[in-house]
Amino acid sequence: MTTVDLNSDMGESFGVYKMGDDAAMLKIVSTANVACGFHAGDPLIMYETVATAKANGVAIGAHPSFRDLWGFGRRPIHGERPDDVMKEVIYQIGALQGIASAAGHRVTHVKTHGSLGNLAEGDEGLAMAVARATKAVDAGLILMVTPGNQLERAGERLGLRMVREVYADRTYDDNGYLTSRKLPGAVIHDAKAATARVIQMVQTRTITAVSGKKLPVNIDTICVHGDNPAAVDMAHAIRAGLEAAGVTVSPFAQTIN
Repeated sequence: MTTVDLNSDMGESFGVYKMGDDAAMLKIVSTANVACGFHAGDPLIMYETVATAKANGVAIGAHPSFRDLWGFGRRPIHGERPDDVMKEVIYQIGALQGIASAAGHRVTHVKTHGSLGNLAEGDEGLAMAVARATKAVDAGLILMVTPGNQLERAGERLGLRMVREVYADRTYDDNGYLTSRKLPGAVIHDAKAATARVIQMVQTRTITAVSGKKLPVNIDTICVHGDNPAAVDMAHAIRAGLEAAGVTVSPFAQTIN
């Protein structure tokens, strides 16, 4: 029987500003990537997200980003020294670890957010900064990566455990990179279409690019973005579709070697 993880980015509210329906999503997904305060989130929201995840049996990981509250971490920031990025990622992982310890939960992994993740996919220096930060905090942490990019190679060089992620609600180009959000159709909002797409990816171990090209991939976890207005309905449909197809949904932290 095939087993796969279903993850979502959460804790992305800030103060009185609400983003996503985390309470509902945490009843569906098996893993949550928790914002650490640089693009969203604050100590109260982090704690609430972690505690709710624990109550629902959902694994948690740190979701670090560039320091960009104004742009939700999605604005490209060029010229940052990799050593500085490493220290900022260490800071964010450590913040979530403290919150998790207080809430009786455990941080299992690291997944980069937004532009930090996008740039690290193609920039060896940034990729090594993220991988080094992860290993420096806890060499047992799992690094979540997109297959075939610099971040995956950095994790391999440092001997980190890794999981390979694909997106349910985003499209891909012929090189296996996410298409720009500025392009029409880059974000998928139709739950039925996303479910069929995910089942096809898991069963065939391929991604279909916007051109129709088939790209072979290893798939350990599937992401549904929590800030998508259709996120809860989409996550529910995807989990139901996977289980109907004989796929078990379980936190990767319980199954990865």
